[in-house]
Amino acid sequence: MPSERTIRLGLAGLALGALLAGLALLFSGHGGVAAWIWAAGTAPIVAALGFSMARDFMAGRAGVDAVAFVSMSAALGLGEPLAGVVVALMYSGGNVLEDVAVARAERNLRSLIDRAPRIVHRRNGDTVEDVAVEMAAVGDRILVRAGEVVPVDGVLASADASIDESALTGEPVPAHRRVGDEVRSGTVNAGETFDFTATATAGASTYAGIVRMVTAAQTAKAPFMRIADRYAILLLPATMVVAGLAWYLSGDPIRALAVLVAATPCPLILAAPVAFIGGVSQAARNGILVKGGRPLEALANVHTVLFDKTGTLTIGGARLVAIETAPGGNADEVLHLAGALEQASHHVVAAAIVAAARAAGLALPVPLDVRESLGSGIEGTIEGRRVCVGSPAHVFGGRGCDDWAVRAIRRASWRSALAVFVAVDGRAIGALLLGDEMRRETPRAIRSLRSASVKRIVMVTGDRIDAAETIGAALDLDGVLADRVPADKVDAVMTERRRAITVMVGDGINDAPALAAADVGIAMGARGASASSEAADVVILDDRLDRVPGAIVIARRARGIAIQSIVVGMALSGVAMLAAALGYLTPVAGALTQEAIDVAVILNALRALAPGRRAAGRLMPSSQALALQQGHDDLRASLDRLRAIADGLDDADAERATALIKEAHRLVEDSVVAHERGDEVSVYPDLTEFLADSHGLAAMSRAHREILHLARLLGRLAAGVEPRNADRYLIRDAQRVIESIEALVRIHSAQEEDIYDHAAAG
Repeated sequence: MPSERTIRLGLAGLALGALLAGLALLFSGHGGVAAWIWAAGTAPIVAALGFSMARDFMAGRAGVDAVAFVSMSAALGLGEPLAGVVVALMYSGGNVLEDVAVARAERNLRSLIDRAPRIVHRRNGDTVEDVAVEMAAVGDRILVRAGEVVPVDGVLASADASIDESALTGEPVPAHRRVGDEVRSGTVNAGETFDFTATATAGASTYAGIVRMVTAAQTAKAPFMRIADRYAILLLPATMVVAGLAWYLSGDPIRALAVLVAATPCPLILAAPVAFIGGVSQAARNGILVKGGRPLEALANVHTVLFDKTGTLTIGGARLVAIETAPGGNADEVLHLAGALEQASHHVVAAAIVAAARAAGLALPVPLDVRESLGSGIEGTIEGRRVCVGSPAHVFGGRGCDDWAVRAIRRASWRSALAVFVAVDGRAIGALLLGDEMRRETPRAIRSLRSASVKRIVMVTGDRIDAAETIGAALDLDGVLADRVPADKVDAVMTERRRAITVMVGDGINDAPALAAADVGIAMGARGASASSEAADVVILDDRLDRVPGAIVIARRARGIAIQSIVVGMALSGVAMLAAALGYLTPVAGALTQEAIDVAVILNALRALAPGRRAAGRLMPSSQALALQQGHDDLRASLDRLRAIADGLDDADAERATALIKEAHRLVEDSVVAHERGDEVSVYPDLTEFLADSHGLAAMSRAHREILHLARLLGRLAAGVEPRNADRYLIRDAQRVIESIEALVRIHSAQEEDIYDHAAAG
């Protein structure tokens, strides 16, 4: 027996075929046959709609479908089959479009199920046997090889393990687990082979729970009430009352029929879908895939936005955030040796280290005699020297960490970063701090959400509370929920949904249940997990967070146009109904009048295809914005060196401190001061033609003055410092000035980049 979707698709095809065939016959002079074909194409849809209405009425629902039923029936009864088949096509075509969107959303389980392990390596005495995952029982000893997905929940039996938990927590840096620690299904072995004891069957494990939650969330989501349905509650009884009064007062049933024809609900049936399809199209041009009109309509009414952290508010994945060096060490040498050796590693963070070294323009020789302990560290020969890269335990062994290394580990914890140490010929020379970074556009996206009247913004993440609160404080969020597993994220979404319409934004498999549970799920789909993209109602294709407020603005504009079209269309229909009731419009004239109203409504709704008005003048060319941002990228190396100099002053002797302070002064004068003066003289005057208000540039100029003031202070210190007078007080003063310049320039550059993006994007 064909499914309901197949039947609806067939009815839409029947209506379209009847309309086209009838028009062809009409133009060939066979109007009578055309009328019969139009009627034949309309009647099955009237019958199917009548059955559907009866079923909905029994469930306590009614909407625009009732108006469409009366309209099509009246059109057939009045001998207006062309009007009937047009309404039939609009109605059935809209149902097919909704079915397509729903079908796409239902594919979310495929990627989840495809990723799930099919077999487990179960120990049986001294042998290992491969059995179906369903056969794994509590208490079984299970082997997980490097790179494999953990099949069921359990407790680690090996001494230690390195586990990539990003699929569940979103945290990109692998977690180190020791014997007795919990391991969860769906995570990946990022180190050497390990054993664990199963504590749950496959069906009761974490990963299976994620699949169940996605399914339950989607099936439990209440259908969103369409704009047309809300207005139809008013239109249907009003139409019947006016038609009945016209018949009663005139004694002529033709007047009642004329009222029904004039009340054909095309403004209701067409206005909202056309406007929202226009909004969907406009969103697609901006890199936003919206799966149908209903998510766009819900997005227009959003009150609360929940964000995942890793990969959403932040870049996701390990990034080099700082280099700590031993006393007298060189940051470039640390990165050079680590990058060269990590070329031979398969560890998750190896690619980040190699990429950072190459981005710094360092030549990376091929390592020799490489030995790797997966999840712990790697050793090899680089240019005749024995280099070791890895965890503190791997590099320092049984002896305690050096004082500078303890400080590096502490700074790594402050930044929620991973410290990877580098040693040469048995002596530690530095550490690479690897962590996640906030997206450059994140602060602007949060501000834009506030401007778009979003009332509540919350972060919900599987990351640790310290890392989460750091991001939350920087963005001034309304709430921070940390250490949340997927089930907790669903609970958070459901709690917010009970208060108001809620959007969830995420990118990982662990976010898929929450995305499915929200009124609107938005997935960062450019490089996020396919499960989250499939479970979401909206996918950001170009992986830019500022597309989220952009989607809300587009949705609200489309909704405004839809409401405007509906209200104007209903008002005009009301005038036509009144004219028909008073006898000024015959049924034929009423049908023609209604067609004219329909055309006007559709043309107005099509305005949603165009972007909204821009407050300022022309846009800055994207090439110009990129060139300005490239200037900041060129400045970043100098800022990194200033940070290293400030750190190096911690334990530098007088001679070394003098050299570092003078080097910092040269860097500031040649790089920072030259850049900021160039901005003030040439960049800012050019920016004014792209901005509606140049007040923000005045604030930026104030920052320039502060930077130049600090540069002058550093110049004075550098001019007077010598090894003989470089006491700890002078060194501390210089360190504070250098740190202030470095921090202020970074914040100032980020603010400028926001302005550049605004000038280029409008």
